[in-house]
Amino acid sequence: MTAQIILASASPRRRELLDQIKVSYHVHAVDLDETPLPNEPPLAYVQRVAAEKSALCLAELKPNLPVLAADTSVILGDIIMGKPKNQADALAMLTQLSGRTHQVVSALSLRGREHFQALSITEVTFRSLSETEILDYWLTGEPMDKAGSYAIQGLGGLFVQSIVGSFSGVVGLPLFETAQLLSKQGIELLK
Repeated sequence: MTAQIILASASPRRRELLDQIKVSYHVHAVDLDETPLPNEPPLAYVQRVAAEKSALCLAELKPNLPVLAADTSVILGDIIMGKPKNQADALAMLTQLSGRTHQVVSALSLRGREHFQALSITEVTFRSLSETEILDYWLTGEPMDKAGSYAIQGLGGLFVQSIVGSFSGVVGLPLFETAQLLSKQGIELLK
């Protein structure tokens, strides 16, 4: 099948979600410093990173296809929780999320004939977690490369008491918003 887009991400979860909605793509992950700027608000951060990823991919490839990039962050209050640096970082994040509601924000950037952006914000509530559960979860290896140190589509789903918003957005690619942006580039999904 001929590719419809370039995916500027190495995330297997994003590939699985695009496969789910039958979008064909080529992958071209970009290497970008994702450090938040001083005093950068969380929503601005996520949108900036997604836009920078799509712009960098476009500059590197100069493709004939639209470029889709995304960034997903877990936000607790005004704290941006990215991927954990190590075990201590992951345990601290999960301890902070225990028994509380946080936001998972996924920003999309699609560059083709024009540049379109979208934002998905989902409220996720964790049940209270014990120190043993948190450590046992870390030992599964699942939290290592996940924003907020958990995967809702994996064992981390055991901690989620409720969500209000987009499940696919929490996984890393909100499908509703993705379909809207693709449609703006002339890519229809149910044909």
